[in-house]
Amino acid sequence: MKSLATLTMNPTIDASYDVDRIFPTHKIRTHNERYDPGGGGINVARVFSRLGGPVRCIYLSGGATGTAFDSLIDGKGLPRIRIEIAESTRIASAVHETGTGKEYRFTPAGPTISAEECGRCLDALREVRCDYLVASGSLPPGVPADFYAEAGRIMRERGIAFVLDTSGDALAATLAEGGVHLVKPSAGELRKLTGCELATTGEIGAAAMELVHSGRAELVAVTLGHLGAVLARAEGTLCLPTVNIAARSSVGAGDSFLAAMVFALASGRDPVAAFRYGIAAGAASVLNPGTGLAHPEDIERLSGMVAAA
Repeated sequence: MKSLATLTMNPTIDASYDVDRIFPTHKIRTHNERYDPGGGGINVARVFSRLGGPVRCIYLSGGATGTAFDSLIDGKGLPRIRIEIAESTRIASAVHETGTGKEYRFTPAGPTISAEECGRCLDALREVRCDYLVASGSLPPGVPADFYAEAGRIMRERGIAFVLDTSGDALAATLAEGGVHLVKPSAGELRKLTGCELATTGEIGAAAMELVHSGRAELVAVTLGHLGAVLARAEGTLCLPTVNIAARSSVGAGDSFLAAMVFALASGRDPVAAFRYGIAAGAASVLNPGTGLAHPEDIERLSGMVAAA
């Protein structure tokens, strides 16, 4: 089994609550409160670790909320490399309205990061030992859009496979650099990247293949929500539906997908088998409320329900 490190530039304490109904101005009593360490890379690490893979988290943390975040990471048993920052770690909230089944999500922009703090994060990448590096999540204020591109250069120079899951300018800048082993945009993120409508899965597959043919990424996995996902690699494209199940929460489904796909690749499975395993994990994630993410027993059970390639 190859090892993984994750990079989370904008981690968050993920708070989730259930409420009967939401009303303006009223004090609303919650139940099933849950607090988890979150942010793209952290979520990937949590699922990868659950599956039995060796993983280490690199993240920024500051203030009183940063201390609480560190404690939550330790509570999950995740080895960590913490980069201290001056400002406070953010807190995000997900509220599930049980009366309607609707979910409301509130996500702050995060702390402003200095150039010196960015530099210390890159220094950590030059030292960390791993076979895969997953850079996942948004870039907080102060971090340049090409930060992940620089991270990718460092990894390639060290012979480490670089995996990317981000959006907007950060996604565009990193793919422009090229050499990404695996990138996992959503359909919406791919539309924004290409500037095209991409109304069909065929058009999404063609856009993903263009990233492969241009050398920007070796593997492109485009998540389509309840419609499934598209995989592009040198051999061509593949579109598979997701498992038809009742969703309790969409939080972390993409992170669970990516964690399981990288776990399968790190275990020696081929990209198509890894892609199918990722689809199972994405479906397994939505079975759990709030920030529960995917669990191995659900992933294994749903794996047999993913359509064969």
